[in-house]
Amino acid sequence: MVGLPYDCLANPLGAVRLTFDKAVSSGSDPSTFDGRDWGATELFRQFLFDDGGLSQVPMLNPSTIRWIQPRTLVRFRGMIQDMLGNEFYVGAYKDGEAWRTNKFADVSQFPMSDSPDMRVWERRLLYCVPVPGQNPWTEPSSEVVMDSLKKSTYYTDLQREKRQREDDPIMNDVDMEANDESHASPPSTKKMREDGIASTSTDSGETLNKAICTTTNMGAEFERSFPCLVKIYDSPESDLKLNDIFEFIGVLTFDTDLSKEKEDNNNVESSLCEDALVELPPSKVPRLHCFVYQKLNVQDFVSSFPRTELKSHVVKGIRETLLGHLTSVLGNDRVAAEFMLLHLLSQVHARVDPIAVGKLSLNLTCFSNETASVFRHRLCLAIKNLLPFSQCIPLTVDYLNTALLAPKKDYQTNRLVTGVLQFADGTHLTVDETQLQSGSLNSTGVENTRLLKNLLDVQKVEYDFTYYKMEMPTDAQLLILSEGKSNILPADIVLPFRPTSVTSYEEVETDVLCGWRWYLGTMKSLSHTIAPEMQKVLEDDLVAARQADRSLGSQEFSRLLTMGRLISLSFGETSLSVEHWQMVKELERLRKERLNGRM
Repeated sequence: MVGLPYDCLANPLGAVRLTFDKAVSSGSDPSTFDGRDWGATELFRQFLFDDGGLSQVPMLNPSTIRWIQPRTLVRFRGMIQDMLGNEFYVGAYKDGEAWRTNKFADVSQFPMSDSPDMRVWERRLLYCVPVPGQNPWTEPSSEVVMDSLKKSTYYTDLQREKRQREDDPIMNDVDMEANDESHASPPSTKKMREDGIASTSTDSGETLNKAICTTTNMGAEFERSFPCLVKIYDSPESDLKLNDIFEFIGVLTFDTDLSKEKEDNNNVESSLCEDALVELPPSKVPRLHCFVYQKLNVQDFVSSFPRTELKSHVVKGIRETLLGHLTSVLGNDRVAAEFMLLHLLSQVHARVDPIAVGKLSLNLTCFSNETASVFRHRLCLAIKNLLPFSQCIPLTVDYLNTALLAPKKDYQTNRLVTGVLQFADGTHLTVDETQLQSGSLNSTGVENTRLLKNLLDVQKVEYDFTYYKMEMPTDAQLLILSEGKSNILPADIVLPFRPTSVTSYEEVETDVLCGWRWYLGTMKSLSHTIAPEMQKVLEDDLVAARQADRSLGSQEFSRLLTMGRLISLSFGETSLSVEHWQMVKELERLRKERLNGRM
């Protein structure tokens, strides 16, 4: 079998043109190609998934951008932070008698002229960023990244050219002169690929870092993240939603010469950019022309655990070691550790408006200045090591009065300005009220307080579109640390914190951490049911509880059922048992004793 004449990794656009020419030569009409694939996407799907090519595709991130050459195949994992609408571009045109295509590219690779044979198509624009609060352990190690890059031919070529420039004093002078003129790459650092595309191989990462500092009105945003403008082709709008996490695979465009090429091109532009892209020039923000995308969840960021059966004794063993770790982190407070485990396993698994079923927010109270200074950091560090996405909000009056929590639409730039509460599902938020002092809230503070409470109550964040507001459903675990019961965030579980010892925080071996991370993610994903005979036990117990305390209502009963579900899952069980229900009632008894001032 004869191999492809183009390398899908190093020359994906050559593969695109190959399939296009093949489709046209077979008699297909190019004017009908808008909105449908002519074989290019299928070619890359086969290369990535059937032929095992996915592992060869380098991941695009701040540490690899300086090594990856433009117009090569890359992967980018990120959250959709904004949707910029559609972009029109010249998708197909005639070069003499031959049809050409600009699909998956920003600039025409062949001369174009204004003619009736030109076909204008559409593509979607997504502004994507790394997942907010993504913890470092979810990223592949630098050694793994560099090892994969070193296996690629374009990395080897780049290193060879770099050494050649370093060894040649004349070449170094050329580099310095070129860098003084619009950061343009010297001609000697360009090479022609087999399809005739000039590809820049200079230090793209350094240029990006400079661009971050100079981008108009967006310096702070760029410094906080590594943005990528993803261009989507032939995809239903329902497949891609705001705040979802995806892995995009496609052609990278990040070329400092690109804008210059477009200015020098007297032909019709291949891309008719919207106003929203004025502050996102292709010489400063990487573009990714997407062939294939996959939706990701939290579990996709957790290293895979050895695939074994979910044996009860294995799950119980992991549960006990994790519970022991949490107990140590929480100053030997076993009850707090039990509730913390249930909290970490909680997630929204159903919605019966306005109720988000499955959430279990936790408010640990009785923090003094001394205990807060010791345990606040320990808790945040433990959560950071266990969960893929986590953030900490230091709640003070000044913070409430000044912070931008809700995303807001800026109609002048046609951009969605992100807020603290724009994050992906599965994010853990630790709200630290231990430093909250008395003070006056301004209108912003009042609004921010309402936003936080709404997030806690119904797991929704209100986005501000100036003329109207839209509630976006989310799934966040909220842990509140406070001196007394939080008045701002009335949690599902309020538990007085009772540490009895303070030991030094012990580092945990990586293999053990991987097991705990796998455990939390896997137990969350299990389905759960309540057998009919168990439903009768629950009804009888809840009726008895209501007779003993008339203040109990549906909210308390719902919380107890959620706790029962989570305790079952914590043991790897998919059905509630009498034993686990007894554990729920015992935990609730211990909690109420603390609330009533008894140990």
